[in-house]
Amino acid sequence: MCFSFSQIPALTEVHARTNGLLDNFHSFFDRVMSRFYVDEKVFPPKGHRYTAVYSRDKEYLFDVNSIYFFTPAIRSRIIQFILDRKRFSLNNNDDFAFGIERLIADDVYNAAYPLHDGDLHRPGSMRHLLYTEWAAVRRLLRYQPLDYVKEYFGVKIGLYFAWLGFYTHMLFPAAVIGLLCFVYSCLTLYTNQPSEDICNKQLDIKMCPLCDYFCDYWSLDETCLHARVTYLFDNGTTVFFAIVMSFWAAMFLELWKRYSAEITHRWDLTSFDVQEEHPRPQYLARLAHVKRKHKNVVTDTWEPHVPFWSMRFPATMLSFSAVLLLVAMAVVAVLGVVLYRMSLLAALSVYGDSYITSYALLFTTATAASINLCCIMVFNLIYTWIAERLTEVELLRTQTEFDDSLTLKIYLLQFVNYYASIFYIAFFKGKFVGYPGKYSRLFGYRKEECGPGGCLMELCIQLAIIMVGKQAMNTLLEMAYPFFYKWLNTLKVKTGFEPGSPATSRSKQWMKDFKLVEWGPRGLFPEYLEMVLQYGFVTIFVAAFPLAPFFALLNNVLEMRLDAKKLLTFYRRPVSQRVRDIGVWYRILDSIGKLSVITNGCIIAFTSNFIPRLVFTYVVSEDSSLNGFLNHSLSYFNVSELEKGAAPVKTEFDNITICRYPEYREPPWSENKYAKTAMFWHVLAARLAFIVIFENVVVFVMILVRWCIPDMSSCLRDQIRRETYITNEIIISQETYQARQKCRSRSPDGESAVSEGHDPEADVHYRRALHAAPTGADLDLVVMARAHEEQERRLRAEEEERRKLTDNSRDSPTKL
Repeated sequence: MCFSFSQIPALTEVHARTNGLLDNFHSFFDRVMSRFYVDEKVFPPKGHRYTAVYSRDKEYLFDVNSIYFFTPAIRSRIIQFILDRKRFSLNNNDDFAFGIERLIADDVYNAAYPLHDGDLHRPGSMRHLLYTEWAAVRRLLRYQPLDYVKEYFGVKIGLYFAWLGFYTHMLFPAAVIGLLCFVYSCLTLYTNQPSEDICNKQLDIKMCPLCDYFCDYWSLDETCLHARVTYLFDNGTTVFFAIVMSFWAAMFLELWKRYSAEITHRWDLTSFDVQEEHPRPQYLARLAHVKRKHKNVVTDTWEPHVPFWSMRFPATMLSFSAVLLLVAMAVVAVLGVVLYRMSLLAALSVYGDSYITSYALLFTTATAASINLCCIMVFNLIYTWIAERLTEVELLRTQTEFDDSLTLKIYLLQFVNYYASIFYIAFFKGKFVGYPGKYSRLFGYRKEECGPGGCLMELCIQLAIIMVGKQAMNTLLEMAYPFFYKWLNTLKVKTGFEPGSPATSRSKQWMKDFKLVEWGPRGLFPEYLEMVLQYGFVTIFVAAFPLAPFFALLNNVLEMRLDAKKLLTFYRRPVSQRVRDIGVWYRILDSIGKLSVITNGCIIAFTSNFIPRLVFTYVVSEDSSLNGFLNHSLSYFNVSELEKGAAPVKTEFDNITICRYPEYREPPWSENKYAKTAMFWHVLAARLAFIVIFENVVVFVMILVRWCIPDMSSCLRDQIRRETYITNEIIISQETYQARQKCRSRSPDGESAVSEGHDPEADVHYRRALHAAPTGADLDLVVMARAHEEQERRLRAEEEERRKLTDNSRDSPTKL
C-alpha cells in the first residue's frame, strides 16, 4: 500500500505554501542571475549533434550537404594539416623541403592564416558580435558564450577560456573569505598584546646590533609599525584560511573535472584519442633516414623507430642537464639578491640615522623584491628560448607530446625563477643565524635575520610585489606587444617594406588580416603559464598572504576580456586545434595543490609565530593570555662577549651591558649560558606535531572530497551511453538501407529483394529509440529522426510505385 503525505490536508497546505516561497525565491534568483548569464537573444543556444568518426568510404552515413558539416574552425585545421605536410621540392636529399612554414621562412610566401569573419566594427559578422558582446570590458560580469568561442577559434582556445572562466568563478568564495580574515585582523589590530608590548616605549628594550661594526644597539619600539603590520597576516585566522584554501584547491580540481566532462561531451570530444594524432612533420623529417620501422597499433601505419641508446637517450640527458644548469642559475640569482639585502642593510646602518635604521628591514625587502622581479622577467625570455631548442632535440612524435614536454620544462624553470626567493624567506632566512656571540657567516658576512615578529612580514611583501607586480606587468606587455607589432606591420605595408597588394585590394579581408600579428602554434602557452603561476601564489603561499585570491580575482576578471579583445583585435585568426582537455596543465595544478598542503603547514609552523604563541598561552601563561610573551621570546646577551670586530664602533647608548635577541637560549648568568632552553624543544615539538596533524587532517578531507565528487555526473554518463546507442542505431539503419539498395540493384525482381532485407519490427524499434531520446537531446535529433522517417516514406512510395508498374506490365504485356 502506498501512502503520501500530500493526503493530509494540513500538510498539503504547508507543502503548497513552501513551494510558493521556493518558487518566489527561485524566480527572484533567476531574475538576478539573468543579468550575468549569456543573453540567449544574442547568442542562441547551440543544438547538440550526433557525430561519428568521418570515413570517405561511408560518406552516406553523414549529412554532407549540411552547412554545419564542417565548421570554419575544422576547415582551417584540415587545410593547415595539408599545408604542414606537403612537399614542394623534387630533391629527395632535402628532408625538410615540406610545409608552408619552410616556404614562409624562405620568403616564398609572406604569411598563411585563416581569415577573420568580417570586419571588427561592422555589424553582421561573428567577429563583431564576439567583440561587442564577449570581449567588451563592460561585459566582464557576464558569463562567456563558450560554444560560439569554440566555433570561431576552435576547441583548444575554447577550453582555455572555459578553464579561465571556471577558475575565476571559483576564486570568488576564496577572495571573500580572505577579505573577511583581513578585515578581522584590521579590527583586532590594537588588541594584540605582543605588538602592543613592542610599541610600548616604557619597556625600553635594547636589541643587539643588526650587523657587525657599523650597526648600533637599537630600541625595540622602533619596529612598532613592522610588528603591527605583521599581525595583519600572522594571527589566528592564518591557520583557518590555510585549511580553507587547501580544501578549496581540492574542490577546484574535482569540480573542474566534472565541468570538463560536460564540456567534453557538449563539444563532441568524448571519443577523441590522442594516440590517433598524426606524427609531427618535423619528427618524420628528422627520422627520414632511419631504416627501422614499427607499426602503430592505433593508426595501423608504419612509422620510423627511434633508436633509444643512439638518439633518444643522449637527447634526454642533454635536456635534463641543461634544465638542471638553468635551475642552478636561478638559485644563484636568488643568492645574489640575498647578498644584496645583507650589504644594503649594513650600508643603511652606517649613517646611524634612527629613522633609516628602524625602516631598514622594510626598505631592504621591498627593493630586493623589485630587483628579483626584474631578474625574473629577463630570465623568462632566456628560459623559453632554450626550452624550445631542447624539446626539438628530444624527437617527440606528436604535437601533444611536444607541447607537454615543453610545458614541463618551462614551468619547472619558471617555478624556480618565481618561487626560489619566496621559499628562501619562508623556510631558510633567519633559521640558522646563530646568536650574537657565535653568528653563522656566509662569505664573512652574517646571515640574514628575521625581525622580532618573524619573517612572515617580509614573505608577505615579497609575495605581494612579485605576484601583483608580475600580473600588472604581464597585462601591460600582453597588450603593448601585439599593439606595437600590429602598428609595425601596418607601417611596413603602407611604406612598401613588406610586399603587399595593390591599393584596390587593401580593403579586402585578407589584406586587413595581413596587418595583424601571427598567433603562433604555442600562443596559449604564456596565457596558461601566467594563470598557473598565479594559482601557485594563491595556494602554495596563501598562509602568508590572505589577499592573494582577491588580487587574483580582480586580475582574472579583466584578463578574460583583455585576452578576448587581444585575439579579436591584434592577432590573425588562429588555426583550430582539437584537444580533449587542458593537457599537462591539469597534472601541474594537481601537483601544486598537493605541495600547497606541505608549504602552508610549514609556513604556519616555522615562519609565523602562531605555534610559539600557542605554546606560551597554554603552557607558560597563568591566565591563558599573551601577557609577557614578548619578554619570554627574547633572550639576554652580555655585550662584552661580542665577537671581535662585531661590536659597534660607536654607540648612542651609554653603559649598556645587556642586549636582547629573538631566541630561546639561556641567559649569560646561568650555568649553561646561551644553550637552548627547554622551551625551545617544547616549541619545536609543537611545530612538528602541528605539521603532522595539519597535513593528515587536510589530506584526509581532500581524499573525502574527491571520493564524494565523481568525475562525471550519473545523468551525463547515462546520456552519453544513450546517445552512443542511438548513434549506433542510426549507423545500423543506414547500413541496412545501403544493403537493400545494393540487393535491389542486383536482383531482377526488386520486390523480393526489398522484402527479404526489410525488417518492419527493426524499423519500429528504431523510430521508438529516436523518439525516446533524453530530454535535452535537442532539435537536431528530432530533425534527424524526421529526415529518416521521410527517407523511409519515400522508399516505401518508390517500392509501391515499382510494384504497380510491375503489376501493370504483367496485366498488359502489349504496353512494354
